[in-house]
Amino acid sequence: MTIAMIGKKGREAPARVSKSAEVFEGIKRAIMLGEIAPGEALLELELAEYFGCSQGPVREALLNLQDEGLVVRMGHRGTRVSDCTRDEAVEMFRLRHGIETRGICRAVRRINDKGLEELRCYLAAMIKAARAKDEYALAKFDRSFHMCLFQAAGLPAVEPLLSRCILHNQRFKILHSGEQRDLSVTARRHESIIEALESRDEAAAARAIGHHVATIVDFGPTLFEQPSREESA
Repeated sequence: MTIAMIGKKGREAPARVSKSAEVFEGIKRAIMLGEIAPGEALLELELAEYFGCSQGPVREALLNLQDEGLVVRMGHRGTRVSDCTRDEAVEMFRLRHGIETRGICRAVRRINDKGLEELRCYLAAMIKAARAKDEYALAKFDRSFHMCLFQAAGLPAVEPLLSRCILHNQRFKILHSGEQRDLSVTARRHESIIEALESRDEAAAARAIGHHVATIVDFGPTLFEQPSREESA
C-alpha cells in the first residue's frame, strides 16, 4: 500500500476525535475515493507509523472498516481492501431500491416538520460540499440524508442493511464513474425527494426515491427486474 495516498486530499479529522476514529476516517476516505485500490494490503505497522500511533487504534479502525465491508481481515494473512464488483453492486442496488421505495411511503405518513428541515439541512450541506469539489464530504451528507429519511419510516432493524447498501453504492459509483462528474447535479438530485415528502403524496415520493436509486448508476433497464437463471446461477 502506498501510505502517501491516504489523506492525499487532506485528512479532516474533527477536533478531539479519538485516534482510532481518525485512522478509521483517513483509511475510509482513501478507500471510498479509490486512492487505495481493491485488493491492496493494509499493514498495521505501516499505518501506525503514518498516523503516529500504536497498533491498537489501527487494529480497532480496521475492525470497524471490516464491519462496513470495506476491508477483509484474514487472520495471519493480513488485511486487504475489499473488492468492488459489478455483481455485488447490482444486488445492493436492488436491495436498496426495495427498502427505500417501501420505506418512504411510511416516512410520508410519519415525518414531521423537524424531520423535513433536517433533510433540507443535509441537502444544503451536500450543495456546499459539491461547490468545494469535496466528493467524500458530499457522499457522507448523502448517506446522512437517506438514513435520516429512512429513520422516519420507523424500521430500525432494517437501517444497518440500508446503510451498507448506500455506502457500497457510493463506492461503486465513485470508482466506476470514469470521468469528472458534476457534483452539484448529484447533490440537487435530492430536491425532488423533499418536494414529494412536502406534498405528502406517497405515490410521488415512491416514484421520486425509486428514480433516484435507479439512476445512480446506469446498469440498463433490467436492473430491477427479476434476475434470470443465468444471473442467479
